[in-house]
Amino acid sequence: MLTSRLAYLLVTTSSRTPVHASTVDGMPNLPDVVLWSIPAFVLLTVLEMVSHRIHPDEDAAGYETKDAATSLGMGIGSLAFDALWKIPIVAIYTAVYELTPLRVPVLWWTIPLMLLAQDFLYYWQHRGHHVIRVLWACHVVHHSSRKFNLTTALRQPWTSVTGWPFYLPMIALGVHPAAVAFCYSVNLVYQFWIHTERVDKLPRPFEYVLNTPSHHRVHHASQGGYLDRNFGGILIVWDRMFGSWVAETDRPVYGLTKNIETYNPLRVATHEYAAIARDLRAANDWRERAGRVFRGPGWQPGTATATATATASDTTTTTPEVTA
Repeated sequence: MLTSRLAYLLVTTSSRTPVHASTVDGMPNLPDVVLWSIPAFVLLTVLEMVSHRIHPDEDAAGYETKDAATSLGMGIGSLAFDALWKIPIVAIYTAVYELTPLRVPVLWWTIPLMLLAQDFLYYWQHRGHHVIRVLWACHVVHHSSRKFNLTTALRQPWTSVTGWPFYLPMIALGVHPAAVAFCYSVNLVYQFWIHTERVDKLPRPFEYVLNTPSHHRVHHASQGGYLDRNFGGILIVWDRMFGSWVAETDRPVYGLTKNIETYNPLRVATHEYAAIARDLRAANDWRERAGRVFRGPGWQPGTATATATATASDTTTTTPEVTA
């Protein structure tokens, strides 16, 4: 999931100071890895587009102009909305950081530990955004494309305020908010390249430890056996540990279990929230209303569990498809 974008929600850090530098007014000076990676994002996307043109694969989802434009529009829009969400999130993180007596220094040997901790929490953030419908309403944006290419990585939600609670443990343990932002940005940059069909399975040791294009293709697939699998950010070992890993065997079919028929960025960003509102209006009691919001996206009254990666279009027969 490139899905919740903490790197853009927190304080902006310097891109010129090495990671072993001292702090300035208590804020660690860390490189802005997202900013430095933008040229690589552009270059890799262009190369992928050219490769699909020169060596087309009839079985691959490939590129489609409207879909790619929608993904880019969602990415640009997310930057603007993230600037708004940044204000309350930074305030909360700063308050927690000031209240805790603990402090984790930003040193060459603590950075890998912070990255490991952030990746572990990202796994639970990502998994939570698949199994709780109100969180899925944010993350569904990232899964709404029926293509799987590098522009899909840019299809980000406009309501990414839902991710901040998952990283409070790091702040409470004394990790500076800017360091958390740095770790998340590293995770964000890593996940860009795994949104592709042009890279086959890597050698077995890499596939066992790291999140790879093969693992992430499974995550974006809509087939039943692939639903709600492979939540890892950088490492796939969390999925192996907690029972959510599955290997890529059948060719993935990308998108949602019932796709939205629109390229309108506003509707892509809000369609699940609108479906939740419709379900709340039609609910018979408060227990059902709570289930419509806090249980899985496929939950129905009288069912104990639900398929998490169902969309709002699957959760009620009264939800019409959205059109452009």
